[in-house]
This record gives sequence, structure tokens and C-alpha cells, in this order.
Amino acid sequence: MQKQRNRGQDGAGMATIKLFPKAGTRYISRQRSNKPNYLDDLFKNVYRRFKDVPSDKLNDPVWLKENMPYMGELLLGHLRYGTHGDNTIETCHPFLRQNNWISRSLVLAGNFNLTNVDELFKELVDLGQYPKQKSDTVTVLEKIGHFLDDEVQRLHTWFKPDGYGVEELNELIFKNLDVARLLKRASRKFDGGYVMCGMIGHGDAFVMRDPVGIRPAYYYRDDEIVVVASERPAIQTALNVHFSKVQELKRGHALVIKRDGEVSEESFIKQQPRAACSFERIYFSRGTDKDIYVERKKLGEQLTDDVLKAVNYNFNHTVFSFVPNTAETSFLGLVEGLQKKLNAYKTEKILEMGSDIKPAKLEKILKKHVRVEKIAVKDAKLRTFIADDGSRGDLVSHVYDVTYGIVQNNKDTLVLVDDSIVRGTTLKDSIIKIVSRLRPKKIVIVSSAPQIRFPDCYGIDMSKLGDFVAFKALVALLKENGKEHLLQEAYERCKAQEKLPKEDVKNEVKSLYDEFPYEEISAKIAEIVTPPGTKPKVEVIYQTIEGLQDACPNNNGDWYFSGNYPTPGGNKVANKAFILYMENKNERAY
Repeated sequence: MQKQRNRGQDGAGMATIKLFPKAGTRYISRQRSNKPNYLDDLFKNVYRRFKDVPSDKLNDPVWLKENMPYMGELLLGHLRYGTHGDNTIETCHPFLRQNNWISRSLVLAGNFNLTNVDELFKELVDLGQYPKQKSDTVTVLEKIGHFLDDEVQRLHTWFKPDGYGVEELNELIFKNLDVARLLKRASRKFDGGYVMCGMIGHGDAFVMRDPVGIRPAYYYRDDEIVVVASERPAIQTALNVHFSKVQELKRGHALVIKRDGEVSEESFIKQQPRAACSFERIYFSRGTDKDIYVERKKLGEQLTDDVLKAVNYNFNHTVFSFVPNTAETSFLGLVEGLQKKLNAYKTEKILEMGSDIKPAKLEKILKKHVRVEKIAVKDAKLRTFIADDGSRGDLVSHVYDVTYGIVQNNKDTLVLVDDSIVRGTTLKDSIIKIVSRLRPKKIVIVSSAPQIRFPDCYGIDMSKLGDFVAFKALVALLKENGKEHLLQEAYERCKAQEKLPKEDVKNEVKSLYDEFPYEEISAKIAEIVTPPGTKPKVEVIYQTIEGLQDACPNNNGDWYFSGNYPTPGGNKVANKAFILYMENKNERAY
């Protein structure tokens, strides 16, 4: 959990289950925290139960399991990244569904968003349930719980006529419970991106991944342990295992761990074409994964020609840097690309000299270099993109400082690499304002990600169209070019599809972007993010979707850039987000 804390700053939780408990003893323990220091608080509340335990007992695992909470063989931890809803303790995972039948108790946590919660909720009501809350987490918990109950009852009905005693009957249920079957039945209508982890009271466990592989999941197993995490390096570091030993959980499959130690990777839903989230690679995941590191470097290198064109190929009067820290790897790739171009230039100039090599001229050629500097320094150790809406505004205006005296006043162009530009608020309210104090001739902002044009509904917090600076640029261009009527026409097409099944819905926002070239939208974004009174000219360069696909070939999910959603519910969310924008409603579309 320490090594994955980048995945959520809103809270944390953990739960344990003891195998083979005696009746009448507590076998499930859970602890959650939504404090600002959520991980420290979480484990402090666990450890306080052990502070008065004598040292000899602390080294006695049998005694600990029999007498203390949190001493179980099954462990489930979760870091909450709340995409919507209140940040209360009740919203922190894991969730419990307790039952006096041990095989019907369920602990669930996950990394997921579903687009069709209303549909799934109605199914639960039609089954006779009365869910306490209309959220995707509670809905999923109750959906899986319902089919767990059903599978247990089916086995009970099957074996009971044979005259087995209660204990024998329970053992037969534990052994024969088909976890993949119950997940198949429960997830039949799930639409979204998900990795869901569950522990069943008697000791079975599972991790299920959506059929297009939107959300990431990796696992390691040996004779003693099975561990699953959202990111591969967390497993490598925590268990000190080699990269090659950590496997990716296949899409549409569940890793099923039975109480007796049997482990299998089983299909529970039909696989669809892979659409793993590319934003995980660009920004959200830690860059310590081998493949992610290489991909991020390539994203930066691919922008070399566009950057050189923007600075007029002037190495002498261009300073290259990056902001925020998560953009450093892409920046390294850009620097490598620049160095290759510069080396080619030097080689050409030296060859032109032939045998008439003049030392002074040669020295001048060799002295030309890529001016790499640390310009913007982030003071606060917070990721403003995933901070909640209420605190983000305060964070972005105070989070950066600059290094003075490096940029030559009114002579140097300053190039800053960013990993992505979503809202543009950090650029406008903080970065451009503060680097303008250095008095560069020009500021070039380079995004290693393409323009974010559409809402995400599968787990990354990009849900409101009106927040996206690319969408703001589109609307501004439509108005300036006398095409504002296209917004109303698209709105009417979206409204006409509201009652259609999600499978029949078409994304009506895509065609609006077709009205303008990519570069024209980038230029308008540059205008929008430039604070009033800024003297240096500001230019914005974006990665292309083709460049993204080339750099990240295995994570080809690009719906927030392209509008090509991998599930039917995505188009419905895109249209609803547009309807909400047109109706001036500051709400999420899912």
C-alpha cells in the first residue's frame, strides 16, 4: 500500500480473514481511515491493538491468530481515489457483506467505475433486494453477494439429501463453490472498467478484470503466497521478485484462490478487443515500471521535431525543463531526441570542414549543447490533478517556485514538458504566471499526452466536459467562426438518444471536433491558459493520438482523446456529459 499510495489520497482501508476459525470467534477484521495522513492513521489503529502484547506472544503466530484481530491468512488493502461522492469513512473500501453463514460473508474492494449503475440497481430491486445506497460499489457488492448466496444455496440443496452432517455439508460447499461461475452470473451486465477483489468468509478469494482490460492488475504466486496489485513494481519491491515473475491478469479473467491453496486464472466473461487505459501509462501509474518508463521516454522523444520547429532550431537561446515531477521521464526522452538531432547537425558541420579543420570553428560546433535546467520546483508533495475539487484551486496557485537567473531576459525561449493538460488551471493559475517572472522571450508548453477531449467513465477523474480546456477551446472556436448552432444541433441529437439502449447510442460530440484542425485547437488552448498581462508569447504543443499509439502499443485505450469508447456505456456517458454542459448543470455524467 505504501508503494501504491500514488493511486489514491482520499483514504485507505484493509481487511483480514482467518482460515478455519472456531464458531463464535471473530474471523473478519477491518480498519479504514479518511484522515489526511490516511496510511499512518490506518496502521496506527491496527498496531495499537498489539502495543501491550508481550514480546514472546508477538513471536507466537498460533497464539496471535487465536487471540488477536488482523492476524489472518487473507489480506485485502485499498487506497481510495474518489471520482465522485463524499469523502466519508463509509466510502472507503473494503466493503463488508456479513452473514452468519461463513460461506456467504463477502469482503470487496476494487478499482472501478461502472457506466450503468441505474440498470444494475434496478436488477437488484427486481430480485427483491432493497439496497441501502445507489452507488456502483454497493451495487456491485450486493450483485456479487446475491449470486454468492445463490451458489451456496444451490450446493446446499444438492448435497443435503445425501444425509451429510452440518460440518460435512459446509466442507462440501467450501470445496465445490465455483467462484468463476458466480462471477460470470454476477457480472453479465457490468459495463465499465474494473478490477474487483473479493474475499469470501470461509477463505476463497478472487480478483476479476474487465473484458477489455481497462484497469490494470498484476500478480505473483509461488508455493507460499499469492499477491495481486494494480502496479507491477509494488509487487517487485515489496516481495523482492524479478520483473519476469510478475504476470498480468488477463482481461475477462478472474484469478481464483481457493481455501486449500489451489490457484487458477479462469475466464468469467467473453474477452473483447484490448483497450487498456493509456492514461495509466502517461500519468496515473508510477513510472518505476520498466515498460512504463520506456513508453514515457518515447512519448517525449516523439515530440522532438515539433519542439525544434517551435524554437526555430535555436539551441543557443532555448532552455528545456519540465513540470510537474511526473513529466520528468517524458522530458528525458525529449532531451535524448534533441541530442540526436544536435549530434546529426554537429556531424554535418564537421564533415563540411573536410580536411581544413580550424580548431576555433570546431570548438564552436562542439560547444553547442541542449540547455537542460531545473526551472519549476514543486514545493508541496501533492498531486493536484487528483486532489478534490474544493482544495485543488488553493493548491495550484502556491505549489510551484522557480529557479531565477538561468533564463536570459527577453532572449531565451523556455520549453516546459508536461505529462498532460486536462483543465489547464495549473498552467494558467500557477505555472505560466510564475515562469513569466523569468522574462523569457517565449514559453512553449509541451504535453506528452494528446488533447483530452472527452469524459472518462472508467476510473480516472475526468468527467465534466466543461472542465476540459480542449473542449473550452472547441466552443470558443465554434463561436468565433459562426458555427455556434452546431452545439445546439449536437445537443438535440444527444437528447434524441437518451431513451435508447446503451448499445444503440452514438457519440455525438466527436463530430464537433472535426470542424477544426488539431493545431488550431492547440493554438486556442494556448490563448485560454495564458493569464492576462503575460508578456511572453505562449505556445502549446500536444502529442498526437498516432504518436501515443506508437509509444504505448499495448495500452491502446484512448477514448478521452479520440472519443472511441470500448464499452457501449461510454458513448452514453459522453452524450450525457454534453447534455449537462448545454443545460448548464455542474454534474457528473455517471
